[in-house]
Amino acid sequence: MSAPDTLCLPPGVQRTVVAGLAALATVGGGLGQPVVLIPGFTGSKEDFLPVLAPLAVAGYRAVAIDQRGQYESPADDDPASYSVAALAADARAVLDAVGAGFRGTHLVGHSFGGLVARGAALQSPAGIASLTLLGSGPAALGGPRGAHLQAMRTVLDRGGVPAVWAATEALSALDHRKALLPADVQTFLRTRFLAQRPLALRAMGDALLDEPDRVAQLRAVGLPMLVAHGEGDDAWSPAEQRDMAERLGARYASIPGALHSPAAEAPGATVAVLVAFWATLDRPHRAGPAEAAEATAGA
Repeated sequence: MSAPDTLCLPPGVQRTVVAGLAALATVGGGLGQPVVLIPGFTGSKEDFLPVLAPLAVAGYRAVAIDQRGQYESPADDDPASYSVAALAADARAVLDAVGAGFRGTHLVGHSFGGLVARGAALQSPAGIASLTLLGSGPAALGGPRGAHLQAMRTVLDRGGVPAVWAATEALSALDHRKALLPADVQTFLRTRFLAQRPLALRAMGDALLDEPDRVAQLRAVGLPMLVAHGEGDDAWSPAEQRDMAERLGARYASIPGALHSPAAEAPGATVAVLVAFWATLDRPHRAGPAEAAEATAGA
């Protein structure tokens, strides 16, 4: 799972709520075109904490969310609330709220969040300036991570979320990177995981294992797109993601020094890749007065 090196909020970043979802957002005058960042399975807005201030310095107003059922965002008891379609509708609401007064918002989805982000684009590309799939894939998760997720279904059914956490901890004991994390971050990871509703964990996991290939439909939407991943990604393989980029007609980048969570593992390189992509789009940041009024009225 993604893990920031620190939980300290840098200057200019605050906790907030956007469209009913818990969020971290950059604040202050002069921030330009908005960016919405969607975390992956069992993740949260804190996964993007290392890139928020650098994005602001680069001239972007960044908002990272907890999806419904994740960490500090609300949850309910309807399994349909955690389908890709329902979570994509949540993302659309965030885009509408954040993008009011702007001609477009850059949308970034990490891992499972990439499936949700593309779902939002498929529902409606309106207001989306670009779509970045970060460590995400064309369809259901397979390979060792998919097999692990399959096994966790049984663990969840027998022992609930605490049992899944214990099993995950046992597996991560071999990961030297986690042992190097500060004690407060390790405590946060446990608290965040246990905050998930069993229903949300099961439904999102099922969605990860059942998602069909939607690459052709996504290409037809016609948005500027970037496919990027850590050079050592162990979820969807780098080869699979590069092939997806080719099928999408998207820009492609492999991020050095990162595995499956580039925003946490190589934030500087990740920001550089994102900003370089957005710079190629050459779009005005703010809408004119009439366009801003129209966007605000429709939000």
